[in-house]
Amino acid sequence: MKPKTLIINRKIKAFTLEELLVVLVIIGILILIAIPVLMPLISKAKSTEAQMQLGHVYTLEKNYFYMYSRYTTDLDLLGYEQPQLVPDGGNANYRIEIIEADEKGFRAKATALVDFDGDGTYNAWEIDQDKQLVEVTKD
Repeated sequence: MKPKTLIINRKIKAFTLEELLVVLVIIGILILIAIPVLMPLISKAKSTEAQMQLGHVYTLEKNYFYMYSRYTTDLDLLGYEQPQLVPDGGNANYRIEIIEADEKGFRAKATALVDFDGDGTYNAWEIDQDKQLVEVTKD
């Protein structure tokens, strides 16, 4: 029978703590450089939510118009349910409202509740009865 021997002095190849910290610092610096460059792209991607919701409101308003020969300012009459907003623990970044409506047309607005790039300006979009989607305030 062979006696069991412990290999205590054997070295294992690995990274040192200093090497890992240097790599983490470099990654952190690269992220800090990249964030300002990516903010307009992030803002643009989030504005897609407003465009989609306003397109849905447009469809609901057109259906209401075909039934009652007028547009409405009441989102409940349209059957539109506002998704739960970010300040209330939800995922929706935009509050939808109908600014004006009559027999001739309507205007609906989506206003951001979150300042995506931190400059103090909140993104806003509007749509009308002709499906003209316009960015009123750029973030």
